[in-house]
Amino acid sequence: MATVTIYSSNYCPFCTRAKQLLSSKNVAFNEINVDGNNKLRQEMTKKSGRTSVPQIWIGEKHVGGCDELYDLERKDALDGLLA
Repeated sequence: MATVTIYSSNYCPFCTRAKQLLSSKNVAFNEINVDGNNKLRQEMTKKSGRTSVPQIWIGEKHVGGCDELYDLERKDALDGLLA
């Protein structure tokens, strides 16, 4: 199974939704909380080109945020990336 990394915030409903989807598929993920940590937020922004959370990687592939993750699920493409 691919390694999943999610940059998130405690108070972000989109982060919660993304983590719920991954958990419902029994996918373990590495969560990097950026709350109050400007260095981690800058790292995320440099890697993704985006400043919003969540930002999600499956393996080396940046899939984007919550909407993109759910879009992959609707297109039946998420399980293939996770395998």
